[in-house]
This record gives sequence, structure tokens and C-alpha cells, in this order.
Amino acid sequence: MNAKTIIASISLAALPALGTDLEGGTFAGLTTTKDGTHCAVVLLSGKAEDLTWEAAKAWAAEQGGELPTRPVAALLFANVQPALSPEWHWTADEYYASYAWDCNFNDGGQIISHKGYELSAVAVRLIPITA
Repeated sequence: MNAKTIIASISLAALPALGTDLEGGTFAGLTTTKDGTHCAVVLLSGKAEDLTWEAAKAWAAEQGGELPTRPVAALLFANVQPALSPEWHWTADEYYASYAWDCNFNDGGQIISHKGYELSAVAVRLIPITA
């Protein structure tokens, strides 16, 4: 990760158009976290391949982000699909102790896979929205 300062929040009025640059990534839309925080979703540059779920989570953290949740993966597919590779990618969501959800950015489908399988990963950063 570079030495650039990462913004802690952004106003709704300051958001760029979908699919354009925001904080070194691509602005993919808005989401609301489980705690009720409204956030801008930034798809970070790059992707990783052939990672287990645990390795994918660690890789995303190294990029300064996290794996997308299932709803955020659907948002990525809906809003910035051309920026994604059309293959299976891990999400942050567990299913069972040994399984997690993954999303195919070719058709938007989501299934569960054993966490030991090796899939691709993208990282997102969630930036809280201020008034």
C-alpha cells in the first residue's frame, strides 16, 4: 500500500460517478453495514488468484481493504462488472465453519465452497458517508 492518506469519511455530495476513480480504486456504489452505517464502496485495484478463503482475507487486508460481503459482491457485479474478472471470487461471508460464500463475476451467481478451495479475490474499502 502506498503512503497516500486514506480518507476516513466522505460526503454524499463529494461522491464521483459510478465506475470512476475514488481513493485509488473504482467507486462501485453505496451500501449499508449491519450497524447501520452508510458507506461508499471502493473496488481496490488488483486481484489475487488461487487463494484459500483465509489467504484471501489476509490478501485483502494487505491491500488496505477487505473481501466484499455477499451484498457488496452483488453490487460490484451490478455496477462495475467490466472491472472484474469473470470467475469465482471469495466473499467475506462464512456459511459453516469449513465453508464460505463465493460469487461468480461472470453471471453474478453465488454459492458456497469449502474454505480450502483456491479461488480469486478482490478487495473493497468501505468509506463512511457523512452529511
